Amino acid sequence: MQIDRWLPFASMLVTAIFAAAVLRRYVRRRRPYLLFWGLGLVFYGLGAFAEFYSTLAWSPLVFRLWYIGGALLTAAWLGQGTVFLLVRRGRIAFYLMVLLLIGSALAVIVMFNTPLNAEAFSPDRPLSVQYKTDREAGIVGILPEGALVRKLTPIFNLYGTVALVGGAIYSSWIFWRKRILPNRMIGNILIAVGALSPAFGGTLSRLGMPEFLYISELLGAVLMFIGFLQATAVPEAAPSPRPSRA
Repeated sequence: MQIDRWLPFASMLVTAIFAAAVLRRYVRRRRPYLLFWGLGLVFYGLGAFAEFYSTLAWSPLVFRLWYIGGALLTAAWLGQGTVFLLVRRGRIAFYLMVLLLIGSALAVIVMFNTPLNAEAFSPDRPLSVQYKTDREAGIVGILPEGALVRKLTPIFNLYGTVALVGGAIYSSWIFWRKRILPNRMIGNILIAVGALSPAFGGTLSRLGMPEFLYISELLGAVLMFIGFLQATAVPEAAPSPRPSRA
């Protein structure tokens, strides 16, 4: 049993449960931020599924789904949910959502029209290592060097990371400053750490330690899920004082 095969599978299961919990809450409450968080988690799970499948066989469709879900859209749509939660002034959140929707559609079209180098694929290495060209090592990646979709990726990730992590840290600070709802403060801290975990794993992967990538993705999903449960938990009401007897 290869651990690199089952870590993405575990991430997929955790994320599927997480997404179902968020979307179920959306159905009850009809809050837009829950819908976008749920959509971001679906993309997260899609990326994890593609990583699991790619330990078994090559599929150009699965690779494209991995890049769309894992590299492009996960952080952006999770961050968009946080924008809807925190930005209440005017229609800023709505306009940003429209721009993100248009950008996402264009990125998907570009991705499906980008040729892939199937000869670079190996089921024994993480896709995050294989998709790039490494001139020093003489490696040609699955995606062409200089592909437009690769240039779009940092824009989506920067927007999503700043919105999601920044929003979680800001919310934690607000609850800490007001000394209220400590469960939400802790929950937002966990969400921020969980959101940063895959990025940290990706950095280690680029530094030649790809074995940490799948661990960081699973850890990120678990921490964000725990943080969400903590932040949405209803605090127990303080017991009413019993009336004293005369």
